[in-house]
Amino acid sequence: MRHGLHVPNFAAPADLAELGVAAERSGWDGVLLWDHVYGGPDLAMPVADPWVTLGALAMATSRVRLGTAVTPVPRRRPSKLAREVATLDHLSGGRAVLGVGLGNPPQEYTAFGASAAPAELASRLDDGLTVLAGLWSGDPFSYDGPHETVEKAQFLPAPVQRPRPPVWVACLAPVPPGAGPLARAARWDGVILAAMTGAGGIDPVAPDDVRATRDEVARRRGGLDGFALAVVSAGPPADPLRDAYDELGVDWLLVTGWPEQVRELAATSP
Repeated sequence: MRHGLHVPNFAAPADLAELGVAAERSGWDGVLLWDHVYGGPDLAMPVADPWVTLGALAMATSRVRLGTAVTPVPRRRPSKLAREVATLDHLSGGRAVLGVGLGNPPQEYTAFGASAAPAELASRLDDGLTVLAGLWSGDPFSYDGPHETVEKAQFLPAPVQRPRPPVWVACLAPVPPGAGPLARAARWDGVILAAMTGAGGIDPVAPDDVRATRDEVARRRGGLDGFALAVVSAGPPADPLRDAYDELGVDWLLVTGWPEQVRELAATSP
């Protein structure tokens, strides 16, 4: 099981870059940034663009996986996002990963005149992922979908990682077997499993929920080859829970907290 820091982008860009360098030095295996555009009407705070920050980290590190967890694809132009991820993959020598989801809170859509209706966002997410994969192919690509249209576009250079940088899909535990996010995750390269409290905090993901998610993905895919199972934890989990995740085949433990907490974690061995 590898250990990554799941870092809020509510900080100055230079601070986040320093945090990522410290994390690699301390032995962490990945640095995945949140992807928010602002803190909301009641939470004014600094916010750094994750992709610009990750570019700086790519040039200052040599080993850690770099990416987002998670980028709300429905509020991004897929062509721009495809170029950003491919550029990060080249700058990092093939270490990029893209975590995706619908995005939360809804104000990050509605404050800018966009709909936050979940069904529409889910449709836009699937449409955007199709465009991303097509543009990352390096071949001429055309597409006419419900929300996106591409006419004979060829993006070069293609990403270092083939057939694409890994796409990990966010799911909230417990995940019903027929849920759209879980079906989406099974079509791509990984799942980021998190459990939320009613107040918006992060609960430990129960081992039974990890097992159910793992088994359902394996059933849908016919196995777990090439698939990453990641679990989010608010702070380092207790040893019994960490051991349970390891026994269940969790590939990534993503440890998160507020910037001050994550900065302290980055300075210590996972």
